[in-house]
Amino acid sequence: MKEIPPTPESFGEIAAAADRLLAGIAGLADADIPVPSRLPGWTRGHVLSHLARQAPALERLLEWARTGVVTPQYPDRATRNAEIDAGAHRPAATLAADVRDTAARFQRTAETLPAPAWQATIRPFTGELCTPQRVLVIRVRELELHHVDLAIGYEVADIPASARRIILADVLGYYAEADGVPDFTLRDHEGAVLARFGTGGPVVSGTPADALGWLAGRTSGAGLHSTTGQLPVLPPWL
Repeated sequence: MKEIPPTPESFGEIAAAADRLLAGIAGLADADIPVPSRLPGWTRGHVLSHLARQAPALERLLEWARTGVVTPQYPDRATRNAEIDAGAHRPAATLAADVRDTAARFQRTAETLPAPAWQATIRPFTGELCTPQRVLVIRVRELELHHVDLAIGYEVADIPASARRIILADVLGYYAEADGVPDFTLRDHEGAVLARFGTGGPVVSGTPADALGWLAGRTSGAGLHSTTGQLPVLPPWL
């Protein structure tokens, strides 16, 4: 799974993604909150509540790394889901403030984590063993893709190239280890190989943004081309 180092550039990616999200939600009215998001079963309020609650959950992983005391993101999925639902029905301004304040606290926690802690072993909610450097990837990924999920005019193609590269590498890393991935080769629009799965199958090509949207389940892959005329059927991501 993808990790990125705790550098000023990495912290800057997270801060910039949060700023884009906060600018995007600044104009939301209360009537916009119960509108369905692009995630099945979730309103925009659920997406925003999740982003607000995810920041302290990731901070718990950083605390685990700092202290060596096992501190999971969430006790269990039911608790996570209940937290999200409990906060999803608040006014737009309250949700935006929660996202803003928790993002700022996460940023401070990450930027002040002692250097040795970045090499500790932790386990995120998704189950993999990693260092806290993976937390930085998760935060960039969640801020950017959930910004898209809000359906407020921000699309996968709007994700800056530097952030998109981090997220695409993460998604490709997931599929490299996942069960049930069909054989195919993924190339970008200039012909460079992005990934190979198996030893045969079609060649799928398109822009990195189109590839990410399809792989992450945010688009149908309409912008991609397959040498067989049909895109491979992927197992669900996350």
